[in-house]
Amino acid sequence: MSKRRSSRSTLTLILLAVMVALAFIYTTTGEDPLGLFTTTASLPPSDLPPTFFPGTQTGQPGWWEVYFTDPLNLNDPSRIAGSIEEKLISYIEAARASIHIASFEFDLTPVAEALIAAHARGVDVRWVTDDESGLEADLDPQHGQFAMLQVAGIEVRDDARTALMHNKFWIFDGYITWTGSTNVTENGIFKQDNNTIVIRSSEVAAMYEREFQEMWEGQSGITSPSTADLQHTTIDGTPVQVLFSPEDGVVNFVIERVGQAQGFIRFMAFSFTDYPLAAAMLARAEAGVDVSGVFERVGSDTEHAELRTLHCGGVPVRQDGNPSFLHHKVIIVDDTVITGSLNYSSNADENNDENVIIITNPSIAMLYLREFERVWSQAPATVEGIQCP
Repeated sequence: MSKRRSSRSTLTLILLAVMVALAFIYTTTGEDPLGLFTTTASLPPSDLPPTFFPGTQTGQPGWWEVYFTDPLNLNDPSRIAGSIEEKLISYIEAARASIHIASFEFDLTPVAEALIAAHARGVDVRWVTDDESGLEADLDPQHGQFAMLQVAGIEVRDDARTALMHNKFWIFDGYITWTGSTNVTENGIFKQDNNTIVIRSSEVAAMYEREFQEMWEGQSGITSPSTADLQHTTIDGTPVQVLFSPEDGVVNFVIERVGQAQGFIRFMAFSFTDYPLAAAMLARAEAGVDVSGVFERVGSDTEHAELRTLHCGGVPVRQDGNPSFLHHKVIIVDDTVITGSLNYSSNADENNDENVIIITNPSIAMLYLREFERVWSQAPATVEGIQCP
């Protein structure tokens, strides 16, 4: 009897050790070799506010974080608690060496004040923006935040060209990268549907820093050299690829990823006018892949938008129900998330300065799928203004 109890105890200890090891692998890499944790552990804790999702559930900072705007509940710019603006300010306050910014628009005074305080304590703060939507727009009423930075001694440069400097990325201390679709504006954070992803990785930060330095020295648009072959890494088992337009031909990379879809494709698009990308989605749908997406309502019924192509091709699509804008630029392909500043248009791909991150991680994909379901549920089920042949 004692030998039998001893054998059972030993077996129990072995099983517990295996479970602990598998749990550790899942929480650190997102991999679940036996499928034991995927249905529950990949979801964020329910007591977190809706905009905040950490990359680990162990109570320690992970290497990634994901944020979504919440225009239904967090829509008052005078109350930033729980918002993306509050989180951005916390990163600014934590910076010790450098904050390098490539961001399209700006009208948030609390963020300007946080950057000025960082500059005053010796942090190297620099900003590259668009000429028209950045520095020229700063002269408009309710703006003036760039002027605040400049008066405080923070240098701001623009791209001085017709195409847009449309990037939305921040690099903190050469280690933390903040990117996504969110403009640093009241509309971007409190009215529109947007996403932000934060990556803690010196390798990823170096990719964005290289692009920042090129623009800082005046190499914008087609004058920027492509280093796409250097812009990929693996973090704790998660492949990460970073791309910049126009030099990297980003849409071709996106089409390639879409063509690899085996289970499903979901997308949320502010502007989607690229026919080859739409054709790639149609081809996967015809091959049995589950494809659906949401377009921003404004402009989606024009001859340039690909809503007609997909809707008339039998792909379930909707027009966003947000009275402001659906500003996401997101495609989810199985466990891969594609996000950033790039709208799915030839102009964005061939002329604008844009950035995209492609990251394959089931936990991150689950969060973006949850956001897709929220946006999908708020969109009218009937597509308007489209007549199929």
